[in-house]
Amino acid sequence: MSTDSAPGVELEIGHVLFMDVVGYSKLLINQQRELQEQLGQIVRSTECFRAAEVAGRLVRLPVGDGMALVFLHSPEAPLKCAIEIHKALKNYPHIQLRIGIHSGPINQVRDVNDQTNIAGAGINIAQRVMDCADGGHILLSKRVAEDLAQSAEWRPHLHDLGECSVKHDVSVSLVNFYDGEVGKPEPPEKVKRAQEQRAAIRVPATFRRRNVLIGAAVLLAALITLLFYQRQPLRSSSGEPIPEKSIAVLPFKNSSADKQQNAFFVDGIQDDILTALAQIGELRVISRSSVMQFRDPAAHPLREIGKLLGVAKVLEGSVRREGDRVVVNVYLIDALKDRQLWTNRYERTLADSLGLQGELATEIANELRVTLSPNEKANIQTKPTTNSDAYVVYLQANHIERNPDTLLEEYKKAEQAYLKAIELDPKFALAHARLASTCAEIFHYYEPLDSWKKKARSSAQEALRLQPNLGEAHLALGQCIYWFDQNYDSALAEFDTALRLAPNNSEIGGLIAAIKRRQGKWDEALEAYQKMSRLDPQNPSLNLFFTYTSMRRWPEAAKEAERIRTMAPASFVAKTQRGYVDFWWKGDTRPLKSILAEIPEEIDPDGAVSSCRWDAAMIERDYAAAARVLEIFKPDEFSYLNAGTTPKSFCQGCIYLAQGDAARARKFFETARSKFEAAVKESPDSAGRHANLGLVNAFMNRKDDAIREARRAVELNPESKDALDGALMSAYLALVYVRVGEKDLSFPLIERLLKTPGPVDSADYSITANDLKYRWEWDPIRNDPRFQKLIDHSTP
Repeated sequence: MSTDSAPGVELEIGHVLFMDVVGYSKLLINQQRELQEQLGQIVRSTECFRAAEVAGRLVRLPVGDGMALVFLHSPEAPLKCAIEIHKALKNYPHIQLRIGIHSGPINQVRDVNDQTNIAGAGINIAQRVMDCADGGHILLSKRVAEDLAQSAEWRPHLHDLGECSVKHDVSVSLVNFYDGEVGKPEPPEKVKRAQEQRAAIRVPATFRRRNVLIGAAVLLAALITLLFYQRQPLRSSSGEPIPEKSIAVLPFKNSSADKQQNAFFVDGIQDDILTALAQIGELRVISRSSVMQFRDPAAHPLREIGKLLGVAKVLEGSVRREGDRVVVNVYLIDALKDRQLWTNRYERTLADSLGLQGELATEIANELRVTLSPNEKANIQTKPTTNSDAYVVYLQANHIERNPDTLLEEYKKAEQAYLKAIELDPKFALAHARLASTCAEIFHYYEPLDSWKKKARSSAQEALRLQPNLGEAHLALGQCIYWFDQNYDSALAEFDTALRLAPNNSEIGGLIAAIKRRQGKWDEALEAYQKMSRLDPQNPSLNLFFTYTSMRRWPEAAKEAERIRTMAPASFVAKTQRGYVDFWWKGDTRPLKSILAEIPEEIDPDGAVSSCRWDAAMIERDYAAAARVLEIFKPDEFSYLNAGTTPKSFCQGCIYLAQGDAARARKFFETARSKFEAAVKESPDSAGRHANLGLVNAFMNRKDDAIREARRAVELNPESKDALDGALMSAYLALVYVRVGEKDLSFPLIERLLKTPGPVDSADYSITANDLKYRWEWDPIRNDPRFQKLIDHSTP
C-alpha cells in the first residue's frame, strides 16, 4: 500500500491492529473459508469492535490471510481488542494468530467498489510489526508502546525487544505485550536472530578495560578470521557452494479482489517468469516444484530459503488482476543478506502484459550482470501469444496440469483447456506443446490408447512448425519418441535440444537421466539426477535414491533417503525405503519393522503398508504374523508385485509354500494364476505381467509354463533394450529356474546379476546378497555349495 497521499487529502491518526493466521496457505480452500468465518465471528464478538463500529470510528479491511482493524478514537483500542481476541482463541486452538499494532498517519480513500479503504504509513508499519511476530505474539511499535506506557495498567506488561529488520532493509522498533495470560513471553525468532547479531558485534565492557595492545591483537585476529570466512563460498543446507548467479522465483502474492478466481492467473505469471529465466544458461534457476512450498514467506526467513534452495537471490512479488487491468510488483532480494537489490512495478492492460515475463527476465539478468546470448535474448522476448483470451485459458490449463495431485480426470480437463486456447489462437505454439506433453503423459501413466499417441505427436510437431526454437516443443516430441517408440537415441536428441534451449528445466534433465539409466549408462544417469537435484532441491523425488540402490551404493542411498524423509516426513514410501536400505545393506530388518510399527494399521488406502508388513514378516519367517497382516487387510488385492495389483491369494499361497505345505498353497495359487492370466491377455506385450504369471506357475511346479512365461518376459524387455527393467525380468527368470529345479541355469544368471546394476525394490524379486541370504524363495538352492560361495563373494 502506498504511503503517498494525493494533494488535498486530509491525514488523521489511525490506531491499527494488523493480524494474520499462521499456516493459512497450507490449508485446503474449504478449510481456509471455515477458518476465516470463525475468525470473523470472534473479532466481531469483541466489545471493542462492536463499540467502535457503533460509533462509526472503525474501518475493517480483509487482508490476505487475516484482516486489519483501524480504530479512529483511542490508542488503547487495538490492544484491548487483541486481548479479547486472544482470550476467545483459547477455544479455537487450531487458529494461531500473529498480531502487530501501530499508531500513525492514515488517509481514508474510496476504492473501485466505492468502499472505504485505508492508505498511509500507519497501516504499512503495523503490517511490518506483525511480520516480525510468531504465532501467539502481540507486538507493538515503539511509538504506540510509549503512549500506552503512560498508563499504569499497561506499563508492567510492555517488554522492549529492540530493533528488527523486516523486508527490504526496513527496521522497526518493537515492544512485546505479555501479561501472563495472553501473548508470549519469549521473543519471536526474527527478534532473537537480530539480538544475536547485535551481541556478536558488541564489544564487552571488560574487554575495553584491558590492555590496548592485547585488545588490538584480538581485534586483528577477529578481522583476519572474518576476512577468511567472507572469502569462503556460501553454502546451501546440503553443504554445496551457492553460485552468486542463482535465483528462485517464489510464489507471488495474490492481491486481487477475487483471490479464488485469480489464483491460477497469479501462479501463471510467476511460472512464466520462472520459465523465461530458466532459458538463461549463465543462471541457476530453481524449479517450480521446489519453490511452491514457500508460498507463505513469513514461515521461513529469506536466508533460510536461500540456503534450502541453494540460491543467492530470490524474486518476490504480487499480482493484482481487476478485469482487464494487471498490476505486478516485483522485488529482487539478496536472500543471504536479506537486502533488496531492485524493485519495479508494472501496470498494464492484459494484452500489454503478454510479453512481461521476457521483459522482467531481461531486467533481472542485467541486474545480476548476466550476459544473454542473442538466441537467449530472442527466445525470452518472444511473446507466447498475442491473444489475451487464449493466454488466460492457457494459464488455467497449466494451473490444472501442474497441480501435484493431478489425476486422469484433471489431465483431461487440462487437455480440453489447451484445445480451447488453441481454438482462440491456432498459432499458439506453447499451447500446442503443453497439449502434446499432457496427452503423452495420459498415455504413459493412465490410458495407453493410440488416440492419445496420435494427438500428442501431431501437437508436438505443430508446435515445432510454429516455433522451431521452443524448448517445450522439443520436450514434448522427445516424450513421444521415448514413451511411444522406445527410441532412446532419437528421444535424447530432442531432449538435448530442449535442454540447450532451457538449461534449467529439471523435467528435461530427469528424462535424460531416465534414458541414460535404461541404456545402462549408470554413471551418466547418476550425474544427471544429481544435477537435477540441485535445480529441484526440495522435491522429494525418489529417482536419485533408486539410482543409488540400483548401483548398490548403500551409504549414499541411506543418506538420500534421510534427505527425502526430512523434506516429506509424512511420506510412507520415503520411510519404508529407508528401512529397506538397512536390509539390503546389512541384512537388518529392525529399522524397517520399527518404521512400520509407527504407522497405524487403519492408514493403508492401497495396501502398500500391508504389503511391506507382510514382506518384513516373510523375510523373518514369521508366518503367523504374515497371515495376520492378510487377515486384517480386507480387500482382495493390494500393491506388491510389479505391473499391476497383486491378488491377496498369491501372498496366502506363499505363506503355505514357505512352510512346505505345497498342497494348500496350490489352492490359493490357482486363484492368483487366473488373475495373472487375465492380466496377460489384457496387455500381452507387458513383460512384467508375463513375469508374474511365470512366477506363480513356478510356485505351482508347472515347469514348462513357468519357464515359457519368464523367458517371454525377458524377450519383451531384454537388458540390451532396457538395463533397468530388463535386469528385473532376468531376476524373475533366475528365480523361476530355482523354483523348478534348473539349478545349472540359475547359478550363472544369479552370479551375473549380483555384479550388474539393476532395480532393487521390496516388491520386486531383485537380487542382492541379503535378498538371497534371507528370503525363503531361494531355499531350494540354499544348501548348494555354489550358493554359499556366491553369498561369501557378494556380501556388502
